Amino acid sequence: MKTLLPAFLMLMLLVAICGGAAGMAAADEIVPGLPVQGTVTMVDLGAKTCVPCKMMAPILEELKAEYQGRAAVVFIDVWDQANAGKAKAFKVTTIPTQIFFDRHGKEAFRHVGFFDKASIAAKLEALLAQP
Repeated sequence: MKTLLPAFLMLMLLVAICGGAAGMAAADEIVPGLPVQGTVTMVDLGAKTCVPCKMMAPILEELKAEYQGRAAVVFIDVWDQANAGKAKAFKVTTIPTQIFFDRHGKEAFRHVGFFDKASIAAKLEALLAQP
């Protein structure tokens, strides 16, 4: 018993340090702030230097403006060091990848590759129509 006590205390210390609420994402968030709580969210994981991603950039900007206040449209450059680990957190292995979440934060649809504006808008509208 005495030999297990130090190991148990070390484990509890690690849980307190690593599992504490400060600085951690909520249980239903994949990365802090995503998916956006209470609204439909589309996360596009890509890179600013990837050709299909560059083709999608103006589409995403248009959709972001058109859906402002109704849905969140988010781009994450996974090749930017500031976003290290986010592709892994979203389980993305190929870019671009678009992930759609319903207003409850549940993943509803995932697409890999270039995705045209009409198709993205259709997915957003379908999710917005859900209760």
